[in-house]
Amino acid sequence: MAKRDYYEVLGVDKKATESEIKKAYRKLAIKFHPDKNKDDKSAEDKFKEASEAYEVLSDPDKRAKYDQFGHAGLEGAFSGGGFTWNDFTHASDFSDIFGSFGGIFESLFGAGFGGSRRGRQTNRGEDLQISISLSLEEIAKGVDKKIKIGVKDTCKECNGSGSADGDVQTCPQCHGSGQVVQTTRSLFGQMQSVVTCPSCHGKGSTIKNVCKNCGGEGRISTSKTINVHIPAGVSEGQYIRVKGHGNRGIRGGQNGDILVIIREKEHDIFERRDSDLICEFPISFSQAALGSEIFVPTLSGKVKMKIPPGTQSGKVFRLKAQGLPHPNSVYKGDLFVKIILITPTRLNAQEKELFTKLAEFDEGKKLKPGKNFLNKFKEFFA
Repeated sequence: MAKRDYYEVLGVDKKATESEIKKAYRKLAIKFHPDKNKDDKSAEDKFKEASEAYEVLSDPDKRAKYDQFGHAGLEGAFSGGGFTWNDFTHASDFSDIFGSFGGIFESLFGAGFGGSRRGRQTNRGEDLQISISLSLEEIAKGVDKKIKIGVKDTCKECNGSGSADGDVQTCPQCHGSGQVVQTTRSLFGQMQSVVTCPSCHGKGSTIKNVCKNCGGEGRISTSKTINVHIPAGVSEGQYIRVKGHGNRGIRGGQNGDILVIIREKEHDIFERRDSDLICEFPISFSQAALGSEIFVPTLSGKVKMKIPPGTQSGKVFRLKAQGLPHPNSVYKGDLFVKIILITPTRLNAQEKELFTKLAEFDEGKKLKPGKNFLNKFKEFFA
């Protein structure tokens, strides 16, 4: 069954603010919480559907990709190929709502949700960013690139444990959770909060003999080459997420991701506007007056275009489907060709004679000023 639109799931407009999205999710989460709907087997599915929609629309990067590409733009955004509760990153935001329910959140996120202790930290490695510059020709077809990047990877001396002798002990203070409950007193009585364990600094384990090669982190700096597929139609500022190739986590933690940021090289001929391309093509007075056929450059070669008699400088012609492909679509943008009439600066004797004769005809024409062609061109794209 096809996925529903995330905005439709939450019942919000596509221009909804972050607070409006959050409010809508809270309302649905309370309504469909399985602990409140034990006789309704579909409630948990609706609850998960709303949570998936909130996970995407509350994340600026995921929301931008979804707005542009739809569900196809989120391919690879979730760890299991599709949304699971391991991908939900907002559980702690709603402990004030669900703390009294317990139940499903304890099974999904660990017994600490809504209470005083959370699950063990994963020590996930950091995400990395790298930029890649692409030509319009590469963007038009899509391209595979090999990128070399510096990362932190598993220390081979200690096999990622951080210990010189392999002796890694569970932290006695937090018992491996990486967090402890801290109690403070205030005017309102005792208050509890969960903080990083001071003994193991959130790692959940302690080491007596630290590996000298990695300093106890279980990872060292190195470099590697990754293969990245850039789909056709990408644009400046978008990114490709390469999952699991970022920095290795401390002491065997899972890898972060690599974000490949798209940069566009300036083209010698074309200007890009979304999936459309624009170029200027110079023609002579005779071509404009009498009409002509010209060969216009495109990203895939030259195409013939007819110039009708009487064409004015600034006239814009549309060549359909000669632009860039729309992402995740079989359709392409268009190429807009702006005609520029070139005035010769150097004339030979024969040319001067011809233009002098032409001037005799021009004297009888009453030319009047009007709206300039540049404004017309701008209005064309408004």
